[in-house]
Amino acid sequence: MISTLQLIDDRILMFVQEQVRITILNPLVIFISHLGDAGLFWIAFALLLALIPKTRKYGVLALSSLLFCFLINNVALKNLVARPRPYTRLPDLVMLMKCPSDYSFPSGHSCASFAVASSLLWTMDKRWNKLRIPAVVLAALIALSRIYVGVHYPTDVLVGTLIGIFGSLLICRLLDKPYDRLAHKQQRR
Repeated sequence: MISTLQLIDDRILMFVQEQVRITILNPLVIFISHLGDAGLFWIAFALLLALIPKTRKYGVLALSSLLFCFLINNVALKNLVARPRPYTRLPDLVMLMKCPSDYSFPSGHSCASFAVASSLLWTMDKRWNKLRIPAVVLAALIALSRIYVGVHYPTDVLVGTLIGIFGSLLICRLLDKPYDRLAHKQQRR
């Protein structure tokens, strides 16, 4: 089973390199991929939301989701699974950017992106679609860019995305109502 998944991952990566990559798009995709570096864009975005009174709750829940998913994804699973990066296995794979030194599985960029974007989906109502829809689109672009540039296998990205989605769902379900109660208490003071 694992060897079959590895073979599928290898084939998809090589297919992307040979059939999907378009030279003129490479700089744009590399830029998009770098937006996810160390989660800095998402941290800054969530902090900005947390600083604005009207969006404070969303920022706090996004930061909480990001922290929870980081601990599961990057601290626990990456080190537990210890999957080498694709370039170690596929000598014909052309990297479009410097390869990270940590393990490949699961994708931290995908996890962080979907932790924040999903937390906005779970907590914001539809009047915030101008904010939450672009966040989800950007999360998807960052996740897909990791395959395009050759630093992750598709299953790395898929699992990182799922951890971000379901981790943020769990955190938002656990913290949404307690946050509202705490905020209500502080307003009455």
